[in-house]
Formats: sequence, structure tokens, C-alpha cells
Amino acid sequence: MLQVIFTLDYEIHGNGDGSPLTLMVEPTRRLLDQFERHGARLTILADVAEILKFKDHVETNGHDTFHYHAIARQLQDAIRRGHDVQLHLHSSWFNARYDGTHWVQDWSEYNFAALPVHVMQAYVETGKQYLESLLQAVDPHYRCTGFRAANWSMQPSRNAMEVLQRNGITMESSVFKWGRRSGLVNFDYSDAPSALLPWRASFDDVCHQDSQSPIWEVPIYAERRWVGAFLSINRLYRAWLGRRHRLPRPAGQESAVARLPLQMNPAQKSGGWSEWLQRHSWKADFNQCTGRQLIRAINRAEHLAEGYPVDVVPFVLIGHSKLFTAANARSLEPFLRYAASQEKRFRFATFSDALSLLPGRG
Repeated sequence: MLQVIFTLDYEIHGNGDGSPLTLMVEPTRRLLDQFERHGARLTILADVAEILKFKDHVETNGHDTFHYHAIARQLQDAIRRGHDVQLHLHSSWFNARYDGTHWVQDWSEYNFAALPVHVMQAYVETGKQYLESLLQAVDPHYRCTGFRAANWSMQPSRNAMEVLQRNGITMESSVFKWGRRSGLVNFDYSDAPSALLPWRASFDDVCHQDSQSPIWEVPIYAERRWVGAFLSINRLYRAWLGRRHRLPRPAGQESAVARLPLQMNPAQKSGGWSEWLQRHSWKADFNQCTGRQLIRAINRAEHLAEGYPVDVVPFVLIGHSKLFTAANARSLEPFLRYAASQEKRFRFATFSDALSLLPGRG
């Protein structure tokens, strides 16, 4: 059986543009309502770094310009309704300042995995303490035990893994097999042992296995696909948004915006037209894939899970609140109906559910 785990990166645009009400609270409200009609559950990966800036703003200025109170209520309500909330961090927000018009982030701290270990420790500890303080008011048993790095930045791995262990984080979910980036963040997850099956992650490299590690890597499900598999209306919308809300481009570096095939420039010196002919990492992204694409993907994933030493295997999907549109909701419906109708094969779950079922954790 596969555990169908929807994970939502809960944040505004990466460059600081946009209203949290429009990009976080309202889309997530619609998503929670839609999921509950099908018995599905959501794991919200809350970007605590930016949420704390919205909190500081209202406490300092007396004006809830960035809808902090609505965000806090929504996270508490999600726990009350049986969903999950875990930690996501865009570290460039911790030193951000509002100039009266825009949020100006500290781009020198954009790459989470490259931060000094004492800075990383302070940020993860702050994020975990905030979530537990907020959410234990609703559920005294709540614990923050899951993590996803912003921009999937978990290489180099040593400092990040040590900090996660120190803070009681036992599940990490940034890796997607065959994923690669270079620029403001740098990683290569080609060596990940599986596109689906969790593994105890080595502190030296999150893509390597260590049977003694206390931290499980639960990867975002991915497949190696050619460019045609990336074609969808939702993905075109994502590419358009990426161009409208660009991140800064330091000299000599590419943009940190995910370089999907639909965003590639064939004239780039990095690969030119040959990049279009290669196969790339296609994530189970419920914003950008159609419901029918996801149905085919979960059926293929079911075969990969055969022979795994536990009866239930996590199938992790990723999405972003800022990308969840009405069109996205319609395209997702067939997958939700299909998963809900196959009770002997698929079960809706959260990160917290998955952790209890991993080998040696039950």
C-alpha cells in the first residue's frame, strides 16, 4: 500500500512579492476544503522565517499588513482538523527588512545548506520552537519532527544533518532523484538510492544511506522524463510566474528559480539544445502536473514499492500555496477521486503518519 502524502510549501513568492492572504491563506483554505471532500490530508510545510517577519511587523507597527493573525489561525485550524504542519525555512528572510514597499531579503543567506552551522542552528531552533508553541495550544501532543529546506538545499549535508538531529528532526524531505541545481543553490541528487523509497540518510551526504542514522530521507516522488512530459497548462502558468517574480541574479550565476525544461533558453551556453533532448527530473508536483499524469505516476510507483520491508510506503507529492489556482483544483480532482476509490492500494496520510510506519519506528 502507498501512503499518499500531499506536502504544501506555504509561502509567498521567493523574491518577497505578493500578499500572504492571496498566496497563502486563501489558496490553502480552498485546498483543505477540497481535500476533506475526498478524505485527503495535507502536510503544510510552513516557511516560519517569513511568517515570523509578518509577526514582527504587526507587533512593531500595530498593523496586520501581512495577515499574520490569519496565518497563525489557519495553521492551528489545520491541526485541529487532522492535518499536519511541519518546518520549512527560507533562510534569507531571517534578516529581511521591509522598506515600506518591498521585503528586502538577505540574499547572502539564501542557500540554507551553505550557512555557518551556528546560524543554521539558530534558525532551525527558532522555527521548531515557534511551531510547537503555536500548535501545542491546539494539540498538546504536537511535535515538529519534519523538515524541508527552501529550494531543496541539502548539499553539502553535514552541518544541516547535525543541526536537524540536534533539534529532534527525524524526517527530511528535500531530495528528488535526478534533481540538480547550480547558482544561488547547488545540489545534485542524481545518486539518491530511490525515487520513492525512504532511506536512513548519511550525515556526509543526504543521498547516501547509513543504517545508523537517526534521520530518514523521505524523497519527493520523481521520475526521469523527457521534455514532453512537462507540458501542461499548470506548468506554463508556473513558468510565467517565475518570470514575473524573478530572484536576483548575482554576476556569474544562474537564477535560483527552478530550471525546468519549459524555462530553458536553447541558446544557453550551459547546454543549448542538447538540454531539451535530455531527460529531467519530473516531480509529483500537484500544482504543475495534471490529475491524470499523477494517476499514471502513482501506478508506476506502486510497482517500485514491491518488496519493500514494510507494507506501507510514502508517496510524497509537492505543491505550493502560491500556485494553487481554480484551474489547478479542477485538474487535481481526477487524482483525488482515483486515490480515494482505491482503498486497498492507497491511503491518504501526513508526514507524522509516515514517520511512525518507517522500519524501526513503529
